Amino acid sequence: MGSSIGLNCTNIECDEIWTFVGKKQAKLRSEEKYGEKGDQYVFVGLDRDTKLVPVFVVGKRNTVTAVVFMQELRKRVLGRFQLTTDQLSGYSPAVFGIFGPNIDYATVSKIYHSNGDSKREGYSPSRLQRIEIRKVSGRPEKRRICTSYVERQNLTIRMKMRRFTRLTNAFSKSLVSLKAAMALHFYHYNFMRIHQTLRVTPAIEAGLTNHVWGWDNVLEN
Repeated sequence: MGSSIGLNCTNIECDEIWTFVGKKQAKLRSEEKYGEKGDQYVFVGLDRDTKLVPVFVVGKRNTVTAVVFMQELRKRVLGRFQLTTDQLSGYSPAVFGIFGPNIDYATVSKIYHSNGDSKREGYSPSRLQRIEIRKVSGRPEKRRICTSYVERQNLTIRMKMRRFTRLTNAFSKSLVSLKAAMALHFYHYNFMRIHQTLRVTPAIEAGLTNHVWGWDNVLEN
């Protein structure tokens, strides 16, 4: 997506999806821990109504990346809107620093029975115990405080991108390749892929275009 879009959105959900570059974090040598290898997260923002992904950022799961993510979101979305994130500690200072009081912001935390249990193995979460909702800023509507749609987008990423398949050697070998692959994925998702529920692409639903784009549009630009 461009650096400045000017979208009119009313409800943005944000989440992060884990991946890694080169090797997993636990396998890094001491001199590699502050480079691009190891854990990386894709921060994703989703417009709940149009299913458009107006912004994504790849980086470490920390305040620095959260600030960059919110800066990019501010560039793309006009005016005041409702924002829901998980309870990652970096989000609050990022949101307050970028949006100030001009946002309706809430957080969601899903607590599973296995949370905090280092002995649990496997990738699937255990049974959901409870959901904690916190209104942080402004007047977010409780019925729209949710991250389920963007979490479903995470499943789409894992299903559509080979480098996100677990327990294979298809993982990203460089950070620049991961970022490029994510850009192509979200171009296809936003502008080329017909959404099953919408019956049009998210970009058409958002009013960014009136037709389905192709790969030739990437080459032209």
